[in-house]
Amino acid sequence: MTSTLSLTPAAPAAAAPVGRLRAVTAGLAVAATLPYLTLKLLWLTGHPVGAGDPEAMDDLWLVNLLTFGMDAIAVLLALAFVRPWGRRAPAGLLAFPMWVATGLLGTILVAMPLFLLVTLVLGPEQNVPADPAGGLDDWVFPLVYGGFSIQGLALITGFLLYARQRWAGLLRERIGDLPGSPTLTVQRAFAGVAALLAAGVATARLYWAGGGTAGLPLEWREHRGRGVAVMDVVTAVMAVAAVAALLVLVFRARPGWRVRGPLAVVWTAAGSLFGWGSWQLVAFGTTTDVADLRRAVPGLLPLVESVQVLTGLLVLAVGAVALVERASAAAATAATVPDTAWDLVTAAPAGRADVESAQ
Repeated sequence: MTSTLSLTPAAPAAAAPVGRLRAVTAGLAVAATLPYLTLKLLWLTGHPVGAGDPEAMDDLWLVNLLTFGMDAIAVLLALAFVRPWGRRAPAGLLAFPMWVATGLLGTILVAMPLFLLVTLVLGPEQNVPADPAGGLDDWVFPLVYGGFSIQGLALITGFLLYARQRWAGLLRERIGDLPGSPTLTVQRAFAGVAALLAAGVATARLYWAGGGTAGLPLEWREHRGRGVAVMDVVTAVMAVAAVAALLVLVFRARPGWRVRGPLAVVWTAAGSLFGWGSWQLVAFGTTTDVADLRRAVPGLLPLVESVQVLTGLLVLAVGAVALVERASAAAATAATVPDTAWDLVTAAPAGRADVESAQ
């Protein structure tokens, strides 16, 4: 292997080969979306397959449209990881939906095994609250969440392989080697506020998971399913994990650690807070009939969900500021032309990272 420095641009990044594993994960992610997309398309076109109350589907058309669109975006993301246009796509245009997708699907990947373990230990749940669709057939749940699990594993794996190639410079760095920042004080202030908000979210979610009922809809006060309790626990863990990892990064608390570890935790946990908080706000807002007191939502629950979203946005703001500064520093100080112009955002400052070696 010979290290090379060149003042002329290298071959376009789009020409970089796509590994077999990344191609397989992309194909698997696309295939895993097809049953869900088909089911949603049937519901949207007036064919309530698997719905216990077909008329209830008429009230869920907006939710079904949104979820259809979300899974369609997942298909585009999977294709972006293996197609040439995906290598040319602006980082932010790809990173934001993938951040949300990682949070949503990553949460399912954590919550599903916990829910199955609880069911295995405690047995099947009795008197489960009815869902807004009036009860779905037994095959719908494994079809949907089984597909989400496969999709999550495939899509996240594909993204990791994609990121390892596109943003290798950042992922190789150690926390102690992160460059100084003129806005580091602001970043730390944002992180501190996010930590306080996350503590409130974690407290509320653990209280509800433990059987507390204050601030919950009347229907949930009478009976809450185990799945909801498991999601509350997972959300509390995500809230703590997101800010803990963020504080490690902005305060350079573990200088010997690789950036990629805390960054992966922040990415997933903050995406979970933002994605699930936003989804729950939308879902309650589009399915709650305020004339029905049993379905009415008190103020505390949407407040906690809003705080989740705000916490995720604060974490996102810290990351965006840090990466924009990194791009500016790389553009101003790089002694050589990076392999690809769009990788300026993660190019290591001159003198801080090894030069890429020619294979």
